[in-house]
Amino acid sequence: MRVKSKPKTPEQVEEKDVYFEVRGFDTNGGLPSNLKRGLEARHLTMISIGGTIGTGLFLASGGAISSGGPGGALVAYMIVGFMIYFMMASLGEMATYLPISGSFNTYAKRYVDPALGFALGWNYWYSWSVTVAVEITAGSIVIQYWISSVPTWLWSILLLLIMVSFNFFSVRGYGEAEYWFSMTKIVTVIIFIVIAFLLDLGVIGDPPERIGGSIYNRETFHHGFIGLFSVFLSAGFSFQGTELVGIAAGESSNPRKHVPKAIRQVFWRILLFYVLAIFAIGLLIPYDDPNLLNNSANAAMSPFTLVFQKTGLKAAPHLMNAVIMITVLSAGNSGLYASSRVLYNLALEGFAPRVFTNTSNNGVPIPALLATASVGCLAFLMSLFGDGRVYTWLLNLSGVSGFITWAGISFTHWRFRRAYVAQGRPMSELHYRASCYPFGPIFALVLIIIVIAGQGYTSAYVHGHFDIQLSAIIAAYIGAPAFLILYLSFKFFKKTKIVPLLECDFDTDRRVYDPEIDAAFDRSDEKKVSGNLIWRGVKSVLY
Repeated sequence: MRVKSKPKTPEQVEEKDVYFEVRGFDTNGGLPSNLKRGLEARHLTMISIGGTIGTGLFLASGGAISSGGPGGALVAYMIVGFMIYFMMASLGEMATYLPISGSFNTYAKRYVDPALGFALGWNYWYSWSVTVAVEITAGSIVIQYWISSVPTWLWSILLLLIMVSFNFFSVRGYGEAEYWFSMTKIVTVIIFIVIAFLLDLGVIGDPPERIGGSIYNRETFHHGFIGLFSVFLSAGFSFQGTELVGIAAGESSNPRKHVPKAIRQVFWRILLFYVLAIFAIGLLIPYDDPNLLNNSANAAMSPFTLVFQKTGLKAAPHLMNAVIMITVLSAGNSGLYASSRVLYNLALEGFAPRVFTNTSNNGVPIPALLATASVGCLAFLMSLFGDGRVYTWLLNLSGVSGFITWAGISFTHWRFRRAYVAQGRPMSELHYRASCYPFGPIFALVLIIIVIAGQGYTSAYVHGHFDIQLSAIIAAYIGAPAFLILYLSFKFFKKTKIVPLLECDFDTDRRVYDPEIDAAFDRSDEKKVSGNLIWRGVKSVLY
């Protein structure tokens, strides 16, 4: 006879108590996952938000407005925002049901085809590894704005060491660093939006003037549909990294609560931080301002700097340069985390050498982390020697990798739900269900395919006119055939097939939640957010 125990208090709940059963057995040669679940709800939320706020907003948003006009940029970013929301909802459903670090390739392997899992995993790992090189290069350029007497390669090495240190000791180190990086970026955007509207209303500024209406009336949709389409194709790059919450789910202390919360907030944060920021820039800076055409790492050319300078703030370039520096550290920090976890998971799945399954006592996959840092460092060194062509092609190879990952997530979720229903499993066990299925993943998949197919168009359409260069078009698409080579090679040598719906594995590594423990976590969360009404409101906006 089983004696019913008393419900645990929040203080009695431990990380290992969150799950009381793991169904099935490990199919990866008996290799268990040794990662630690050290990420809390605030970490996951900030990771999902911070992944969308970067140089794409602080620098490239000016180019978007110059190409499509203020109205064209606004509409394009809203369409991409909907695409991202549906893709993230698909990821959230799978990550809540099966929270595994480096999850994309595992989901694709189980619910579509092992060859797709292999190709998606290596594609994503390579993309973020090269991104680390890009970020340390950009960081050295940003520092040159202040200190030009020190060689850029010394700054790059220092930045790489800082990024590795954030990830080396524990997952919480990455989570805390990303939390404060994201907080800084969010506060900057909020202050910017408030100042921009005050400027447009004539409350501040010297001389005060209300110019928003006149700018939007001049040419709201510059170049019409062509301009809007051009911005739409390029806007997706600004949102790269949103999917990081799916990787981090495997190291969340309570994925069933934390992942859905982070996913639900993605759409509203995109609306607040991106759409309002684009709208505010369009109110104050004409689309034909020559500074908007400059997408370099020069903070003085950032549309944020141009708006802040209208208030008479002379230190605006230095402040924005500091924010851009934080953005670079955030992207590099996330790149090392994401790629090391994906490489670790590839090794667990048998798609990479077993040495990458080793972890430290704190649950950090040190071999995978160091291998990723080495590849990023090698790519950076290639940019210093010769004419930089090798580095350019490495960068081009990773160009569409993020979009390929998003397409894989959307298609995998479509198969995931179909298999789940075909096997007669209860919908009540899906603790988070994606909105508008099957429309959501299909809508996201179609738009993502359009974005990938249109990259050659964006490489040829520059500043309102076509300049067709064969090398640029090839560079825009080179990542897609590289992915296909990975997929077809694995499929040919391993003779893999599409997994039948009735054979899809929903049990291995699945965590089944104890209702009593879950209730204790609910009470713990309520206790953490208690306080005065104003502070709860501020926290709801931020995280």
